[in-house]
Amino acid sequence: MAATVLPILEAVPALAPAPHRDLCTDCGISRSSHAASCGKACQFIHPRHDALERQVHGRTRDLATDERFFGPVRAMHRARLRAPRPGAQWTGITTRIAERLLETGMVDAVLATASDPADRWAPRPMLCTRPEELAECRGMKMGYSPVLALLDEAAARGFTRLAVVGVACQVHALRALEARLGLEALYVLGTPCSDNTTTARFHEFLGLLTDRPERVTYLEFLADFRVELRFEDGSHRHIPFMQLPISKLPRDFFPLTCRACFDYTNSLSDLTVGYMAGEGDQWLLVRTARGAAMLELVREELALSPLGSSGDRRAPVGTFVRMLERSAGGLPVRGAPQWARPLIGWLQRRFGPKGLEFARTRVEMKMAEGILNLRAERPQRMRRMIPDFAWAIAAPYGLAPRPGERVEEAS
Repeated sequence: MAATVLPILEAVPALAPAPHRDLCTDCGISRSSHAASCGKACQFIHPRHDALERQVHGRTRDLATDERFFGPVRAMHRARLRAPRPGAQWTGITTRIAERLLETGMVDAVLATASDPADRWAPRPMLCTRPEELAECRGMKMGYSPVLALLDEAAARGFTRLAVVGVACQVHALRALEARLGLEALYVLGTPCSDNTTTARFHEFLGLLTDRPERVTYLEFLADFRVELRFEDGSHRHIPFMQLPISKLPRDFFPLTCRACFDYTNSLSDLTVGYMAGEGDQWLLVRTARGAAMLELVREELALSPLGSSGDRRAPVGTFVRMLERSAGGLPVRGAPQWARPLIGWLQRRFGPKGLEFARTRVEMKMAEGILNLRAERPQRMRRMIPDFAWAIAAPYGLAPRPGERVEEAS
C-alpha cells in the first residue's frame, strides 16, 4: 500500500509537488533540491538506524538497558511548564524551547509545523524566524508535513544555524543529509509519533467519536488508556481505548509506513519531548550535548521530577501481539464483548502499566506491529527495514526472524 500524499497547501506555495513513492510519509525531501537523495536518506527505503545512532551519539543503543526501547539517552525527566501555554497539546514545552532558541540567538530559524488557516487539524510547514510565530505551531496536527522541503528556503536566506522540530521519519532523513547541508549548527527537537493518517481520514475518525466533530479543539491519546476530547464550549470527554471504534475504520486507515516504523521514540533527535512515561506530564529524553543545552534554556520554567514505573506489560503486550497475528496485517480489533469493555478499561487504568513501564509497553507493541505488518504486506522489505533492536524487543513474545527476514540470513 502506498501512503496517501496530502495536497500542497496554498499557504506554502514554494513547495514542489510530491512525486509518488511507495511507503512515503512526505517528509519534504522529495519536494526539495535533495530529492535525488531519497533512496539513501529515507527510513522506509534505506534505513540506517545503527549507523545514524553512531553519527549522532557516537555509539549505538545499549541493549542491556532501557536504551533497547528508547534509544541512546543521557537523562530522562518527567516535566511540565509551570505556566502552561494556551493552545498547547500538553503544557507547551516543545514550543517554548523553540522560542528560546530564537530569543537567545542560538539559531537563525526553526523549521516546524503549524496548522492550516482553513483547518486546525491540517499540517502546514513553517519556517519561523521570530519567537512569536511559534504560537502557530502549538497543538496536534494530523497528516503529512513536508517540513524538510523548507531546508531549501533556509539555505536561500543564508541561515546556517537551524532548529528542526520533527517526528522520527523526518529526523532520520535530516540526519542522513546533515553532513551535506553546510550548517554551522543544527538543533533537533524530536517528538514521538505512532500512527498518522491523512487529515480527511482524521475527520472521519472524529465523526465516529462524537456527534459534534466540528467542535473538537483537542484530541490526545493519554497514558491512562483513554482518549481525551476537548470542545469549543470548554467541555471534555474521555473515551477508554477499549471503546474506540477501531472495527469501523478501513483496513488502510493508518498507512503501512506508520504501522512499520521502528523509531517510535525519535532516537536520532537531540532532545525528545513526549508523553508516554510522563503519567500526565511530559517525558523528556536528553540524548546529546545540544539536547542538554536546549533543556537548560527552559529549566527554570519547568517543574521537573523523577520518572515512575509500575505494573507489568507482559500480559497486555502478549494479548496485543495475538490480536495482530489474527488480523493478518490489519488493525488490531479486540474481541471482547461490548458489555465487558468498560470493566476492562477500568482495570487497565487501575492496574495497567504506568510511567516507564507504559512507555516500554507501547514500544514493544510498535515493534511487534511493524514486524507483523511487514510480514503480511511487504515481506520482501523485512530484511532491510527491521533493525536488530526490534527483533530483540519482540523476542519475548515469540516473534523471531524467519529465513530471509534478516540481512545476514539473506546474503
